[in-house]
Amino acid sequence: MKTRILGTQGLEVSALGLGCMGLSYAYGPLLDKQQAIKIIREAYEQGITFFDTAEAYGIANEQLVGEALKTFRKEVVIATKFGFKDGDATKGLDSRPENIRAVAEESLRRLNTDVIDLFYQHRVDPDVPMEDVAGTIKDLIQEGKVKYFGLSEASVSSIKKAHAVQPVTALQSEYSIWWREPELEILPALEELGIGFVPFSPLGRGFLTGAITENTSFESTDFRNNLPRFSEENRKANQKLVDLLAAIASQKEATPAQIALGWLLAQKPWIAPIPGTTKSHRLTENISGASINLSTDDIKKIDDAFAQTTIQGDRYPAHLQKAVGK
Repeated sequence: MKTRILGTQGLEVSALGLGCMGLSYAYGPLLDKQQAIKIIREAYEQGITFFDTAEAYGIANEQLVGEALKTFRKEVVIATKFGFKDGDATKGLDSRPENIRAVAEESLRRLNTDVIDLFYQHRVDPDVPMEDVAGTIKDLIQEGKVKYFGLSEASVSSIKKAHAVQPVTALQSEYSIWWREPELEILPALEELGIGFVPFSPLGRGFLTGAITENTSFESTDFRNNLPRFSEENRKANQKLVDLLAAIASQKEATPAQIALGWLLAQKPWIAPIPGTTKSHRLTENISGASINLSTDDIKKIDDAFAQTTIQGDRYPAHLQKAVGK
């Protein structure tokens, strides 16, 4: 797989990474640990070198990532995150310097590594000055415990404050064909500052694959049950976007997921999406999406169709949206 450079500090990653959250968190029944490790190792064998986890995904997530990657640790980039009280997103934010340091030590232990390649603030904490957060990461970098600094779902103002203290290598936020808000302010700011972009949910939490319809039933523990965009009526209304992807995919002998990933990769050379999956065949399908070449006409067709489409449903309920864009 081709690689991309995130930021101006030289972090090189595979064009597609693997979002590991769903292997043990948020999307219904959990995978058996050995099966989850198998998925991660298959990703590496097929060219992925960029793996994303977080304390907030449960300690099992970092542990399985660390175990899966230990035999080729020096060949991969591991990203993890800090920023919640007791590592629990339901308990609120905590980016106090002492907590950042405590999380770093625990993540190093759980990942069974001596350095965190990319350490993100999971959500901006309005009670802690961004200068203090960036300063703490700067110290951890100087101590050799962290290599690169990242932010997640941060506003342009927060990004600039952080970047002035410690260069930000990457921003991780949601971005896909059906969630394009970053194009308004975020992408221009990142380009100006020389910061890479790591889109999570590049397949619309599975919707853009075509595998989810108005008739899909989610397990009771599936996070998507709480998302307005995934109500039955909104799934039905948004199906026409998936139909468009399917039409283009058929012409390219590809799948809707591959077209969605190809579209994202075509936006900027410093974008590295991190689709997640729990299935080997979906992993291979996604990886093939990195080889999809979309023409200018293909991109225009997708963009024109999106411009004529009103996506139904908010991406988050109000209480989760409050933590975004601080």
